[in-house]
Amino acid sequence: MYAVELDQSKRLLVISAAQRVTAEQARQAAQRVRDLLQDVAPGFRVLADFRWVESMDPATARHVAEIMDALAQKQVASVTRVMPDPHKDIGLNILSQFHYGPEIQIATFQTLADALQSLAEG
Repeated sequence: MYAVELDQSKRLLVISAAQRVTAEQARQAAQRVRDLLQDVAPGFRVLADFRWVESMDPATARHVAEIMDALAQKQVASVTRVMPDPHKDIGLNILSQFHYGPEIQIATFQTLADALQSLAEG
């Protein structure tokens, strides 16, 4: 399952994934990201929360890459990830190298509290 929401006042796009994520759910999330970003100015931030992911179908990688491309195209300033178990990293670090430029700040935290503190400080 994916959820995508935009807090315009904080210029923060929140992407959450949970349970078993299918390719179709990832495709829908990619479309939602594109829709929400239509009127967003460059310099926004992203919080990607993967705390509750149990598994992701391998076919989701294509759609995760589409999300990254959409963020890069709209000139995201930073991506903050919550990934409690590094073994459950679904290839995000590898995909990031190909879909984000060096100007995009990427930080990964094990807890949501640490990620939120980082966002508040930034």
